[in-house]
Amino acid sequence: MMDAVDIKNRASVRIRYAETDKMGVVYNSNYFIFFDVGRVELMRSYGMQYSDLEKAGYYLPLVESYAKYINSAYYDDYLEIEVMLKWDFKPILKFEYSIYRNDELITTGFTTHCFMSTKTMKPVRPPKVFVDSIVKFKKQRDILS
Repeated sequence: MMDAVDIKNRASVRIRYAETDKMGVVYNSNYFIFFDVGRVELMRSYGMQYSDLEKAGYYLPLVESYAKYINSAYYDDYLEIEVMLKWDFKPILKFEYSIYRNDELITTGFTTHCFMSTKTMKPVRPPKVFVDSIVKFKKQRDILS
């Protein structure tokens, strides 16, 4: 069994008018969309796209989510989404998020996901395609350090 892996990445979004309410404030459910943007980009950073996982016969459904709103974001704000995955090779993935506007922390949260077979729609162990991408990423990172 390998040691746990910590992976971090950053992604960014600019707030569009459609993502705000009448007061010009980002509507609360949109933060979960921003979490999704960050998670997808994190996975891409270590060579795993959702579409690759699905082609291999797996889903990564959401089983839990949480957001803490510290400050508001507004139309045309530029936000940085920092995502961290601490993974110990178990079937559950917990992604942690911090969203910043001009280096000010405005939202934190997490989403928890499990691996699921597209055929049986039941939870499964981490698929080889996913583990292999993590192991490859870890080896490359270790070589560079």
